[in-house]
Amino acid sequence: MDSGGEFKYSCKTASETLEWIHAIVNFLKPYRFFLDAHVVNFFKERLWVAVDREWMDCLRKEPVDDLLRIPSGVIQDHWPASLKEFVLTLRSLSLPREQADLQKVFPGLQVASLNNVLSQGMNHKKKHEGYLAQVLSFEYQLSVIAIDASSHHGRITDARAEQIKKHYTAKLRRSQLESRGLSTPKTVTCRVLSSDTLKALSNSLLQKDDEKPNNNGVNIDEKPLEGSVGNELTSSLYVNGKPLLVLAGLHACGDLSVTMLRTFIECTDVRAVVSIGCCYNLLSEGIVEADTQCGFPMSKGVKSAGLLLKKNARDLACQSAERWRGLGEAAGLHNFELHAFRAAFQMVLFQHYPEIIIKSPSIGRQGKALRRRHHRRTLVSGADIAESLSQKNCENETSWPAISCTESADAEEGSTCNDAASIYEDSSHCISRNCDTNLTDRYSMFVNFCRSGLHRLGLHNSQDINFSGLWKQAEPFAELIGPYWTLRAALGPVLETLLLLDRLLFLQESSNMVEAVILPIFDPVLSPRNVALIAKKL
Repeated sequence: MDSGGEFKYSCKTASETLEWIHAIVNFLKPYRFFLDAHVVNFFKERLWVAVDREWMDCLRKEPVDDLLRIPSGVIQDHWPASLKEFVLTLRSLSLPREQADLQKVFPGLQVASLNNVLSQGMNHKKKHEGYLAQVLSFEYQLSVIAIDASSHHGRITDARAEQIKKHYTAKLRRSQLESRGLSTPKTVTCRVLSSDTLKALSNSLLQKDDEKPNNNGVNIDEKPLEGSVGNELTSSLYVNGKPLLVLAGLHACGDLSVTMLRTFIECTDVRAVVSIGCCYNLLSEGIVEADTQCGFPMSKGVKSAGLLLKKNARDLACQSAERWRGLGEAAGLHNFELHAFRAAFQMVLFQHYPEIIIKSPSIGRQGKALRRRHHRRTLVSGADIAESLSQKNCENETSWPAISCTESADAEEGSTCNDAASIYEDSSHCISRNCDTNLTDRYSMFVNFCRSGLHRLGLHNSQDINFSGLWKQAEPFAELIGPYWTLRAALGPVLETLLLLDRLLFLQESSNMVEAVILPIFDPVLSPRNVALIAKKL
């Protein structure tokens, strides 16, 4: 086993960044079929045929855990040389994702630990990343403005801030510093649709702050067109007593990240930017012209390369190699099986409801709920399964967490459900790919999946559909979904690298007086979008 792939690219200068981008673009050209593919069409369009047959013949026999490590650049010695080269080249073209030691990168950096008051109501991921606006305001006592497109979200933010304020007010009182006053985050409700919006907001903040010198900053948070506003953590940005702005975006969604970067370049008062993007699938993407302002491409260099990714490829850039690697065999097989059901269901729609295909239907995630209910029914009559297990010696499946899901045919269309149990344990389901005792079981789950999907789409007449015939067409190739999906997912990190390098190159092209670095600052397992673009004006 090898997880190598020598990292040989740099992005310290515009020319180095462009060289790296060209290497990615040239590598991707022969694999456009992966970028444009939609896995729901796996059976209908026979997507596996486009892949090197030697690769598929090899990987269809591989243990699931080895497949799940492919997106992380891990190869096996017995694989074909061309397959190993593909995986290792992808790894060498991708940005490193291991969390950086910020104390080494930024000597003297002071980081406050997240106390129980600030972390109240946060999940593990949020505790790792921090609740940026309120941490900067309460812990660092910086002037913070929270921007949100939703007045409802703004009210929730304000209510949370008021609860936290009580703790910090008491803390100041105990320290006899009450006269110093307490900085609390303020909320502004607006939609950030362009850099002009942010520039106008920045100017208004500076005007209001002229009489009270504080560092102001604008932070765009993780929902589309929403955000919180944050600050630079030092006082070094005063010029002649005038406060200057720092834009800090913690998982700014879609075009919000690129809007921040354009505002940083265009607005004189914005002196620095920290941008961590997400939701690349929501980026705007337009005709590659020099004066086009879209989410991708931003830089002149990428525009001149003539590359457009399109939505399926941008979706792919959101994949997390680290989370794939950590799934484990049972969860991996479960994912592959659901993809097989969804792809086979696409054949049902294509043959019987072709007009629905044009609308790009979304049926939600009801497949997982169906599987849980199916397993509970199976446990009621476990004798037959116990007999089959004694014959085949299959491994037990692990526990699965409850999820929010679209309900099946006994619910109103569009409703959602949460399973009553937080987990289910199924010690009766065979997960080995060499086990053939569950073919009937899988077929019944496929039929339930289809009926639920049809109901979700408002299609109730399924009596004339030959589910058995369709499943017989799809089932022999179902084992190819795992190899195909993981090979395609391996392109995700390099596509994200391309998007981030495009943003970096945009900054490098814009001015010689901008210093920019790109750095993984979060644990990629907890926070898959962990790469920050950090820039300041010299």
